[in-house]
Amino acid sequence: MGILNEHYHDEDHVLVFNNATTHLKRADNTLSAQKMPKGIPKSRGNWGVEVNQVNADGKAVYSVDGKVCKIKPLYFPPNDLRGPEGIFKGMAVILEECKQKDPLKFTVPNYMKLKAQCGKNFDCQKDQINCCCRWISYTQPDFVGVESLLETLCKACGYQVLFLPKFHCELNSIEQCWGFAKWLYQKFPASSKEADLERNVLTVLNSVPLITM
Repeated sequence: MGILNEHYHDEDHVLVFNNATTHLKRADNTLSAQKMPKGIPKSRGNWGVEVNQVNADGKAVYSVDGKVCKIKPLYFPPNDLRGPEGIFKGMAVILEECKQKDPLKFTVPNYMKLKAQCGKNFDCQKDQINCCCRWISYTQPDFVGVESLLETLCKACGYQVLFLPKFHCELNSIEQCWGFAKWLYQKFPASSKEADLERNVLTVLNSVPLITM
């Protein structure tokens, strides 16, 4: 992006990335259903990352004791009979609360009876949407719409971002060159001599036509 800013600052740029896991990495404190427990965490610890509460200007909000307020909609408030104050509610309780707000969308009779996850690797049946707490949470807008670190960085620098689908046409010309070179290389007689290998590689690379690129 530094090169684009320096040499092509008068152009509008859209950066295109494939679906590599490194490109889709999210911030460590991002809301995620993958490790979210179904029920209230055990007494030895809590779950989640505290997030500072900010006002409309993006500045931290402070309580009367001078401490920064934390956003805790997923944690039990004071005097809640369902669980201790400040402890994570668990997916089942949160989904039950969502059902009270939107019963037409959250239709499971009792989320407390659902399993946390189908198998070890999300072994949910095809087209099943209410099979486990983790899958239901995973498909909600608050989870789906989280930006990756790469996307956040690009947008902060003023660049638009597009992510290609998992299976897509190859856009990088080097793949076409490499494919043609390998196709031509396999036509040479097999040889274990380093000189032959080097000569054949240089020959096929220099033979790649411009139209292939």
